[in-house]
Amino acid sequence: MRPTPYVASLRIYEPLSAFEPVDRIRWQNIDTSIDSRKEEQALALRRLVFPEPPAVRPDGAHVLDINNIRYVCPWSTATRCWAALDDFKESLPSSITPFFIPPSLEEVITTGVDLLEDRVPHIITENWVIPPRWFSLYIPEERVHGIDEDGPFSIARTTMAKARERTESSHEIVLSAFGPGPVEQEIENMLDWLELFHPESLVELDYGGLASYLDGALRSQGQDGLNDDSSIEDVAFSLSGLQAGDGAIAGQGYERLVSRWRAVQAFESAI
Repeated sequence: MRPTPYVASLRIYEPLSAFEPVDRIRWQNIDTSIDSRKEEQALALRRLVFPEPPAVRPDGAHVLDINNIRYVCPWSTATRCWAALDDFKESLPSSITPFFIPPSLEEVITTGVDLLEDRVPHIITENWVIPPRWFSLYIPEERVHGIDEDGPFSIARTTMAKARERTESSHEIVLSAFGPGPVEQEIENMLDWLELFHPESLVELDYGGLASYLDGALRSQGQDGLNDDSSIEDVAFSLSGLQAGDGAIAGQGYERLVSRWRAVQAFESAI
């Protein structure tokens, strides 16, 4: 069981050469046999019990070695903590937020934030569901699933060039079909995020612990677990319908996707 089984992640792995020399030295010696995903999640849980300023602690990173090139995805812990706090504070009136986040805890989270050189995280996460726009970054052949020591897993990975091209296409299709709005804006925001990184980066979607829930939900419906997960195909099918001006096709793909992930979200209320 993963430490945080309800989290899915979208990660950017930049070539080691894209980082500052001091970071290159630190990350070129990382042992890739260590499960950095588990370490990152375990540290996140420890911080819930023993809060500490994330900006004043050396951060970790995920590493991939592919074709003799090392790619690095920093955890960006301080940046993500700061961004999450900022988003939460914007979602509620200022008179309400202290009831959820005491000033003492906010001080812990923001200590050292002014020292951050880069407030753009290499990782964004979602709990209990994966946004449809994430699936639009990939084609089925880029997806790998199976079972490891933590249970079922599902990972999709593509190049930055392909991810940007597909996001631009999705944005154009949605904008033409619906005009400016929340969905179009979310896709545009994702494209803006992708364009901040090295053009030779890799973009990875990791279902995380949601793979186990999805596998179980599909099997309970008489399907072959993750082997019958067609989330990438459903989003592509829906986009093709929008592009062709066929609302029925677009709706079919979207409904299949939503129905599948609604079953995963149901586990949240059951726990």
